[in-house]
Amino acid sequence: MIELLDALGIERAHFLGLSLGGFIGQWLGVHAPERIDHLILSNTSSYLGPAGQWDERIAAVLQASDMSATAEMFLGNWFPARMLAAKEPVVDEFRAILLATDRQGLAGSYAAVRDADLRRTIALISRPTLVIAGQHDTVTAVSHGELIAATVPGSKLLILPAVHLSNIEYPAEFMQAVLGFLR
Repeated sequence: MIELLDALGIERAHFLGLSLGGFIGQWLGVHAPERIDHLILSNTSSYLGPAGQWDERIAAVLQASDMSATAEMFLGNWFPARMLAAKEPVVDEFRAILLATDRQGLAGSYAAVRDADLRRTIALISRPTLVIAGQHDTVTAVSHGELIAATVPGSKLLILPAVHLSNIEYPAEFMQAVLGFLR
């Protein structure tokens, strides 16, 4: 991320990270606070252990013949049953993205999550921080957002009645919260 900012000639930026992007945001807040103005951590966690479960997922995704089962697992974790049952177009868009995802790349993402434990170091984040959590999120439970908000000094917590993709389920509320925080 730092290399991208450098390549684009951006000295300082607001950063919004959702899910795995939230891990990246936490890392930036700890290791490169001078590059971050405001930090938004959405539907994320500072730790998703234990490691063994991620090793199993890595092996399973690498051994799978395609991404079908993995895509359906993600969709079930990311969207509420009502959106899945209604066959909303956005679900199909995400399905297509997931089916096209490189298995090695996903395994690498799983390894990054497996190896990340930011629970203690996020106390060093000094930038204004908004934490957004989904009330019905089974991937990064509300308690994960609450822990981040309790650990990052001066942070604010917003809980939306969403599953994992708060920005998709509640776009107006999500955008209002983000823009209000940035202003």
